[in-house]
Amino acid sequence: MRIAILATGSRGDIEPYIALGKALKENGNYVRVLSHQNFNQLVNSCGLEFWPITGNVQEIAQSGEMSKRIEKGSFLSIISQMKKDAKTQAIEAIKKGTDACEGMDIILAGLAGLFTGYTLAEKHNIPLTQAYYIPLTPTRSFPSFLFYKIPKWTGSLANKLSFHITRQIIWQGFRSVDNLTRKEILNLEKAPFWGPYRNLSDKNQPVLYGYSPSLIPTASDWDANTHVTGFWFLQEPTDWKPPQELLDFLESGDHPIYIGFGSMSSKNPEETTKLVLEALKETDQRAIVSSGWNGLTRKDLPSSVFMTDSVPSSWLFPKMAAIVHHGGAGTTHHGVRAGVPSIVIPFFADQPFWGNRIKELGVGPGPIPRKRLTAKRLASAISIALTDIDMRRRAKDLGAKVREEKGLETAVKIITDNSSKQ
Repeated sequence: MRIAILATGSRGDIEPYIALGKALKENGNYVRVLSHQNFNQLVNSCGLEFWPITGNVQEIAQSGEMSKRIEKGSFLSIISQMKKDAKTQAIEAIKKGTDACEGMDIILAGLAGLFTGYTLAEKHNIPLTQAYYIPLTPTRSFPSFLFYKIPKWTGSLANKLSFHITRQIIWQGFRSVDNLTRKEILNLEKAPFWGPYRNLSDKNQPVLYGYSPSLIPTASDWDANTHVTGFWFLQEPTDWKPPQELLDFLESGDHPIYIGFGSMSSKNPEETTKLVLEALKETDQRAIVSSGWNGLTRKDLPSSVFMTDSVPSSWLFPKMAAIVHHGGAGTTHHGVRAGVPSIVIPFFADQPFWGNRIKELGVGPGPIPRKRLTAKRLASAISIALTDIDMRRRAKDLGAKVREEKGLETAVKIITDNSSKQ
């Protein structure tokens, strides 16, 4: 098969799709990845063909206006800001995607590339395989990630309704841009007012959920085309070696904790650094701090804190005593797989949902929203994660379950089996 994968967003957003693409290639398929130019090396290092599209998510996330909105945690506000930047990127994605998908047998896309993928699949008359790592299919079993706090007494119907509302919030935010590209570039009719969801469900194509069923069990009312496969972990390159200074730090004392907020930018990185250091001092805890995109600085760090730019989570996290992170789907799964407690500091979108799941599963303290984060609250959460014996046991047991899951193998088999039926 010839497969085109739309993978846009931050590194954490696209890594699962690159992992899936790599697994598909190793199974004998040809895989082409459409993504931002700054991920060229990452895609090529996995042996996949790279097609660049306009936009650097890091630059967008670090812009002053977006930093403010991300730190406030308002999903609607962030969607509004993204919409302002969406027109140019959508036009570019459609133009590049039209050529990139020529001759392909399947287009695979997640939430960030869903509408573009739907349009390109319609243009080329080829199937679209939906591949997500957060539930988006309506179910009565649990609410959507945007409405995870709705009271249980509202009942199963409210759960299902929450998914329809979530999908409309996302679709209506980008509908005008989508219609523009369909009409002016591809000469297609407008997509349905309520979005492409109904049309997609009528295509009888598989919907893949690349998250762990140990974190979110498969909904009992989903049909046979909807699959929870397990997470799609990208293995670190075989030639990767940790810096010697990092190894020296790890060997110089007890297991440290990890603190990193991934692609989440901070409008005041110096203040964030001060907050983190105060919490570490109060708990007398060693730490490895990831600078990520949030601008944390190395200035005046004590010897008990080591700062690094990028280290594979699969190598680093099992060596930690606990993981402090923003609650992205990828980091959450890496943290759980490591078998140690997680402390989630959610900013927006699905991050509060994952933080709540960590709490409900008993493998971490309650999440602390970024706008409410203080040194005292962080210190308290660190103390709980390090001293709660039952929590640490549950984290260890859950990690063992996740390590046994075969998300990539399962997803590849589903895609391959479905293709053979076409």
